[in-house]
Amino acid sequence: MMKISYLYAVAITGVLLSILTLSLQYKHLLSALLSLEAMTLNLFLLLVTVSANFNFEASMSLILITMGACEASLGLAVLVSLIRTHGNDYVSSFNSQKC
Repeated sequence: MMKISYLYAVAITGVLLSILTLSLQYKHLLSALLSLEAMTLNLFLLLVTVSANFNFEASMSLILITMGACEASLGLAVLVSLIRTHGNDYVSSFNSQKC
């Protein structure tokens, strides 16, 4: 039987809860961005846990944390841009027909 570490179970639970939060938080853009950031951090934790027995742990962890930082900065830039143009971060106030 396969042993599952507690850290692996916590990471899987965190990913599932962040997906649930992302699907339920559709009113504010900031809530969606925070749940995406939580998902990225839990995926980082999952990658470190799974690849603990392999030799490429450091390089894969560095790549994923770099992508997470880029995702966070891009999400914050989009949020600031939308708040400046629309005045709020309500997703329902965005019009997809407007160019």
